[in-house]
Amino acid sequence: MQQPTPRPATPSAALRRAPVQRRSAQRLARILDACAEVLEETGYDELSTRAVAGRAGVPIGSVYRFFPNKRAMAEALAQRNLDAYADRITARLTAPADQPLQWRRAMDVVVDEYLAMKRTMPGFALVEFTVPAPQAARQANYEVADRLRALFAGPLGLDTADERLRTAFLVGVETADALLQLAFRTDPAGDPAIVTETKELLRAYLARYLDGTGAAGEGAGAGQG
Repeated sequence: MQQPTPRPATPSAALRRAPVQRRSAQRLARILDACAEVLEETGYDELSTRAVAGRAGVPIGSVYRFFPNKRAMAEALAQRNLDAYADRITARLTAPADQPLQWRRAMDVVVDEYLAMKRTMPGFALVEFTVPAPQAARQANYEVADRLRALFAGPLGLDTADERLRTAFLVGVETADALLQLAFRTDPAGDPAIVTETKELLRAYLARYLDGTGAAGEGAGAGQG
């Protein structure tokens, strides 16, 4: 499958200043690419703005123009990862207007695209959607859950003001996160049995909230496997 073309990074609160010109945006993208590569090689503790500048081939001042420190740089990378994740899901689920989105298939895609990023994207295993910090990680899952709920609101006809549904998406994200972390602790490529069980659990849990939404022609056991 052809991957969607990466879009420019969403302006992040971690940025000192957002790029305005195309050249500046390209330099920022190069810095974040280098950040991901250095993370992959050294880990977060050894990440440094100087190492990233060297890898990106830019003066250290160019890094500081955008970021005050390595944490802000990693936070911007995490935000770019979340944007890329949403883009990948959207690309996979784009369907003709006469073919309603089936929510069970959508949940499988949510898991599959996370796995693909985990397996192939430099630095993603260390900085997924947040920097390595327990409190920040908890907040990141709120953001992921809200992003997914907004993504599916139109195609599935979801009520975005429904707080019970918001909680359900958060529980689903937290549960999948914990189980998929277990899958990668068990197998560096992601234990397929645990991945399958994660999908089954999400379908069973979300069925009481999503059955009847965007499910035309979809049976209770559809999309399994």
